[in-house]
Amino acid sequence: MRPKARRESGQNDLFKARLDQIVDPDHALVRLSGSIDWRFLEDRFGAVYDDDPGRPPLPTRLMVGLAILKHMHDLSDEGLCERWVENPYYQLLCGEEFFQHRLVFDRSSLTRWRQRMGEDRLAVLVQESLSAAVRLGAAKPTDFTQVIVDTTVQEKAIAFPTDARLMHRARERLVRLAKATGVELRQSYVRVGKIALIRHQRYAHAKHFNRANRALRTIRTMLGRVIRDIGRKIADRPQLEDVFALPLSLARQVREQRQRQRGKKIYSLHAPEVECIGKGKAHKPYEFGVKVSVATPVDRCKGGQFVAHVKALPGNPYDGHTLATVIPEIEASVGACLTRIVADAGYRGHNAPKDKIFKVYVAGQKRGVTAAIKRAFRRRSAVEPVIGHLKNEHRMNRNHLAGTRGDAPNAVLAAAGYNFRLLILWLTTLFVRICCAFLFAGAWSSRQQTS
Repeated sequence: MRPKARRESGQNDLFKARLDQIVDPDHALVRLSGSIDWRFLEDRFGAVYDDDPGRPPLPTRLMVGLAILKHMHDLSDEGLCERWVENPYYQLLCGEEFFQHRLVFDRSSLTRWRQRMGEDRLAVLVQESLSAAVRLGAAKPTDFTQVIVDTTVQEKAIAFPTDARLMHRARERLVRLAKATGVELRQSYVRVGKIALIRHQRYAHAKHFNRANRALRTIRTMLGRVIRDIGRKIADRPQLEDVFALPLSLARQVREQRQRQRGKKIYSLHAPEVECIGKGKAHKPYEFGVKVSVATPVDRCKGGQFVAHVKALPGNPYDGHTLATVIPEIEASVGACLTRIVADAGYRGHNAPKDKIFKVYVAGQKRGVTAAIKRAFRRRSAVEPVIGHLKNEHRMNRNHLAGTRGDAPNAVLAAAGYNFRLLILWLTTLFVRICCAFLFAGAWSSRQQTS
């Protein structure tokens, strides 16, 4: 190799080494931590606490930073604690001035903080992410005046519900609770109940449905005998009646419900709030969880396709009937009046507010459609990859938070984590461009000098 070629190869290796150091996303957390208005967040979240005697609360910046990091990097509470101890950039975002070699909080503090804040206050994180995007130049305020609205399903972390498994689990829960409270049952069906469940599953898999139905009746009979036995044993014992009230109610409802009945059904004993939602997907006809509304700008911002608003909608409402609640919240979140709302055909017959009725454009609409609205219709599918990212990368695919109090916070925090991750990518890309310009200028000047 000639000396000049060897010198150029060494410069290229040095350039690549510097570029690899620059592209590290953790470095962007330093700039992001300086772009977030922590005082605004402390005022909004700190309003929950009071000055009563007791243990002082953990710093708001610490808990907010942990919530952002958890959903930004798709981490569990345990994984977040492990990574926080070893990552100085995580600690810097959470407001630590010195490197901590042990946790300054307890893992259960994350759960208690989420429950204390609730959906309304956690929605401030989405609002602050949009404000930070505007301050960093990744978006403009006018980008959020036209939005795309769509709904998806945030599935719950439950097993696929079948009648046989639900009744088997209900009997197991009753037997376990009876053993814990000292109630002696006539028969627990621990061994024969498990055999009946296996028999039913094998018959159903082999499509021997008459035999499977006979095994299902056996499982239902066992559950009914346990329910009646417990009812006799706890009669005139008020304390035990209070303990068994909810388990017995769920077990009776599971035993009485049928596959094709209409109305409220139980799909999970540990999450009875779960709903069966059909979105017309060929590969997944039914999903079990809660419906979630997602709004994103029509035109892509400089920093990416941000999420303008997210809201959990319990009760499986019709998509068009959600606009009366969603549109005012979107305007309150973005701080601007919406001039155009684009939706799919599922929003026909909507009940938008009166001043927004003629600003909602539904796919398939023919009247009053201009060239600009046609271009907006072609952008309607831009919300689909955003929903995919929320589910696959930000913990909205399977919600592990308990109860209806966990459905709404999980969706809001997923949107906040998605937005802050886009800001990290924006800061990294911007910094790389600036550094590449300086490095190329230095390499060009040194080349000119050597030549």
